[in-house]
Amino acid sequence: MFSAEQSCWFVRKVICWRAVASIAWAVLLLPSITAVFVLLSRFSLLHPIQTVSECLSFLTSASAIFSFILLCGVIIMVGFLNLEYYTVIPTIACSKIALLGQLLHPRQFVNSLAHCIMGIIVAWCCAIAIGGRYETIAYPCTPDDGVDSSHQMCLNEHHFILLLAGAFVGLSHSMLGVIYNMNYVPFLTVQQYKYLRFKGSLPSLVKCSATQALYSVRNYIVVYFFLGYIPKAWICKTLNLHLNSSVHPLDSIAGLLDLNLLYQLWVSAGFLLLTWHVTLLLFRIFVTEVYSFPVQSSFTEDAHQCLPKVITGKQPMVLKFLALQDLALLSQHSPLRRSEVFSLSQPGGHPHNWNAISKECLSLLNDLTQRLIAYHDTVATNGRAKSLSTGSERKTSSETSSTEDLMSPRPTFLMKTPASVFARSIVGSSQSPLTAPFTSPDLNSPFASPALRRLTAPADPCSPWFGTVQSPHIMRRVPKLWSTPTDSQVNGSPPASPASVPSPKQEPSKPSLLAQFLQNRKEQVKHFLAKRVLIMYLFNKLPEASSQALFADSQAHIWALEGLSYLVQASFSEDQFGVVQTALPSILGCMLVLQEAVDRHFKLPHASSKPVRSASSLGDSTHKTLRFALRATLKTAIYRITTTFGNHLSAVQMSAEHRKRLQQFLENKE
Repeated sequence: MFSAEQSCWFVRKVICWRAVASIAWAVLLLPSITAVFVLLSRFSLLHPIQTVSECLSFLTSASAIFSFILLCGVIIMVGFLNLEYYTVIPTIACSKIALLGQLLHPRQFVNSLAHCIMGIIVAWCCAIAIGGRYETIAYPCTPDDGVDSSHQMCLNEHHFILLLAGAFVGLSHSMLGVIYNMNYVPFLTVQQYKYLRFKGSLPSLVKCSATQALYSVRNYIVVYFFLGYIPKAWICKTLNLHLNSSVHPLDSIAGLLDLNLLYQLWVSAGFLLLTWHVTLLLFRIFVTEVYSFPVQSSFTEDAHQCLPKVITGKQPMVLKFLALQDLALLSQHSPLRRSEVFSLSQPGGHPHNWNAISKECLSLLNDLTQRLIAYHDTVATNGRAKSLSTGSERKTSSETSSTEDLMSPRPTFLMKTPASVFARSIVGSSQSPLTAPFTSPDLNSPFASPALRRLTAPADPCSPWFGTVQSPHIMRRVPKLWSTPTDSQVNGSPPASPASVPSPKQEPSKPSLLAQFLQNRKEQVKHFLAKRVLIMYLFNKLPEASSQALFADSQAHIWALEGLSYLVQASFSEDQFGVVQTALPSILGCMLVLQEAVDRHFKLPHASSKPVRSASSLGDSTHKTLRFALRATLKTAIYRITTTFGNHLSAVQMSAEHRKRLQQFLENKE
């Protein structure tokens, strides 16, 4: 775990400088984008040469320089907001009410307000660039305008509607950022140079910006038609302006049927979104650039910057993700750095580098396995929480300790050579601490097959998977009770003595009348709300979103699987001290348990359905398919190990269930 000072090292020296570099490149690209916008906003088919000369004269004027300075300030502010709000783990709302809560969060309110202000500034710069009737917000009234005094000022509604359009587009951009997770920074599977990645994304970026600008202008026109009189009356009262009664107001059908107005709104909105999207794209490219961590350091003060220390940290998450990405790349492409992972410490001769890396990777995979088991239990019980008694709590702790023993690396003092892993255990009973997790099938495991339980032990009603497999040979079934007297017998503890049986006097007392009254009222309110369609629409869980949220951080697990499998594969010929082979049973057991948990999850409804591709501009949808990538990576990782070691794996100590599962991979039947 890093201290606050050590964590700030990475943010201060790496992330902040990468963000500054992305902002600098966005500012450097701003003049060319602005020149294209000025040309499009002033273009005339009848006078093309005159249009070009007017654009050149405007770009060299003082007003254009001042507008460009304001646009640079907006770009810097957008880059700061990207740095402040970015995340490497997407936030997925599992219900409509959860999404509404994200949109109304105070932090999101500040973000939306900032985007509205920046949208108004960009729209004002666009109005200056367009010129003509869009240039100023007010003009001197004339007798033809329907105003008595010529010394009064009239509202220029064309300028005003352009400013409001900037605020509306900024608000829409901020809201869509929450809905489509535009602050999510994805990591590419295939590494590319920054220039090639930006060049390849630019055409789709321009297309999506234009499309989103078109939809935003459409929505804005509808809103302004019905509610435009409110801000128009407010601005007239605040600035003491008058309305021109000789022309049609723009919040009417006749006023909005102005093709030039609609075109200028669309071009201005497209310019605004394109500059912001370019800034966001550059930020993603720079932040996700590969960072190479040293595996070990000769200086103690730099030890917190080494890969074994960095990979075990929790915050910031981008640091952990970059460390896991570096692990996956070094395990695949860098023999020199792999040798540092396999090396022993001097003095002492302990594989500290390998122990730290493997322990963290196995911990990540174990956490995902436990999440999948808990999710499957919740779905199996229709979301009802299970009441656990003392016996079931003992069983849960027994399963957890058994799984942890299975997935934790073996001590090096018990197995000092790779031969000790592949040698068959001839001496010793199944109660030996060395062979206990591997020589006998784990009947308490949630993934033990019903057939194996039927042959070796009585049916366990406390298993999460009890009753899920229907067989004609099973004639009797015990109800799915989560606290029964058989818990202690299944766990191996002696049965409870008659003296330990609780007497009727020890039963919990009945709830009071007040508690019963409150409980009844609560149930009545729940039944009443359940009959309301709108309430059910807001609070109903989205099954596909729940599955996506379960695998939201699976990119880290994908890199952990790739790193472990490639290191194990390379250890077959590069590991001179046998530090990797000693943990081979734990690694295989962890992967096989996770693979069975993932297979069970994909049998649930909506888990195997492909998500619809997002229509957002920069809303990356890779997080919606992470569960499919994880399943493919997990199967590939197991095949990578079985292909490398082959029949040698038959000598690895593991449970019978895992051996049967592993045999399918050895025979290429999985």
